[in-house]
Amino acid sequence: MFSALLSILFFLVPSLLASPLNLVPRQSPLPIPDQSPYFSDYNGTAVPYPGNHKAPIPPTASGPPGADDVLFQNLIQAEWAIFSFYQQGVEMFNASAFVDAGYPADTYQRIVEIRDNEAGHGVIFQNAISNTSIKPGLCDYDFGPTIQTPTGYLAGHTILEISSMAFLTGLAVQAQIDTNKAALLAIAETESRHQAWGLIEIWQQDPFAGPVDTVYPYANQILTTTGAFIVPGSCPAANPPFPNPNQNLPTLTYVQNSTTLLPGSPVTFEFSDPKNQPKFQNGTTYYAVFFHGLTPLTESFDSTTYKSVIPAAFEAKGLILAVIADTPGAPTADSIVAGPMFIYEQPIFINGGGSG
Repeated sequence: MFSALLSILFFLVPSLLASPLNLVPRQSPLPIPDQSPYFSDYNGTAVPYPGNHKAPIPPTASGPPGADDVLFQNLIQAEWAIFSFYQQGVEMFNASAFVDAGYPADTYQRIVEIRDNEAGHGVIFQNAISNTSIKPGLCDYDFGPTIQTPTGYLAGHTILEISSMAFLTGLAVQAQIDTNKAALLAIAETESRHQAWGLIEIWQQDPFAGPVDTVYPYANQILTTTGAFIVPGSCPAANPPFPNPNQNLPTLTYVQNSTTLLPGSPVTFEFSDPKNQPKFQNGTTYYAVFFHGLTPLTESFDSTTYKSVIPAAFEAKGLILAVIADTPGAPTADSIVAGPMFIYEQPIFINGGGSG
């Protein structure tokens, strides 16, 4: 779960330092995703284009914003965090670090290639924002000390990739332009390939999650959790709010040893941020709503003990997201009062940072 990643990776480590623009060979004209091999084959440790230019790109034309500009402004700010996770891995490790930890010989090269793919996503998202809107720049990002070990880092990779697929499905629901919907689908397919590699080669798991992955319609609620990785005060002042809008929902986690996290298991929730607690109203019934595949299922929730149960009807594959809502099924974003919490079924020990 993305909330698991927050608890796994939250403590501070040195921030990624931006590399000067002249450290990376630049093609003229600049490389284009899926036309240039740059976004697959750049093997350097220096920050690649476009991540080597941290500043936001100001509007170059006047007029109303594009129909999907806010969506892509949100998405690229999440993408910069994901890209930076992989860039930090490229700088932090080498091929022997993963081999010595018992992982396949090509693990480091795959991390490099995923980093390159994520850089290409940055270009695609920049291009999707119209010239009448600002294109957000990079902040500094802190993923915590756990990623400094090969196993912890690879657990983070798995969590980020499956989380990316979840918020991309929600953004596809929000998109107004058909070509943008198709682009979001194509990016999700790429993230799925990244995820399948990790499940097969790293964790020796079945890469299949049943006939359909999980759809979560409220993407901004997931994007909000990436804000925990941003070093306070490090974002360019011109960047728009992230995400926009932001419900600032309480973080939903679970009490360790209260659950196996498998379908049918009891679970005791908790709200980990003491400064942002839910306000349960007397006389209102609240529910634990679980998203898995296409259809959310609703379970009872005790707003005093915070106890519920993970639906037994779910297949123990893929991703489950849990929220607390004031309406069965959580039919609107405003009906959700806490969450989402991510539960990873493949492999289940990823929920503990890969230490199982």
